[in-house]
Amino acid sequence: MQQIRQCYTPGMRILVASIVLAFVLGSAGFTALGADVSGSWSAAVTLDAGSGTAKFTFKQNGDKLTGTYTGQVGTANITGTVKGSDIEWSFESEQAGKISYKGTLGADGKITGTVEYGQLGAGKFTAEKDK
Repeated sequence: MQQIRQCYTPGMRILVASIVLAFVLGSAGFTALGADVSGSWSAAVTLDAGSGTAKFTFKQNGDKLTGTYTGQVGTANITGTVKGSDIEWSFESEQAGKISYKGTLGADGKITGTVEYGQLGAGKFTAEKDK
């Protein structure tokens, strides 16, 4: 029987294994630890009652999220959580009542999800970090 020649040297196998391991751990780390969403975001919001843009300034500390909202129902302080790629936040509005966002941070850096705008109805949103 002829022996098949290996095309990778032991050093090359270690290098390839290290690259694969770094990629796997990096991807798992993004999901397990979550990304820091601190900064300014703009959200395109579509509700039963219409559509508009909401602006958020987030400050993340661990899994806690605080910040401010500015949009069609005024301004408000927000509170929420970040768990892996899942993000939730809410605030109170005199016009609409409690407003709650639930979304997922995608690999493209956008947060997409659903929103409950109190008395104004439910809908969907896509948020992008301001540059």
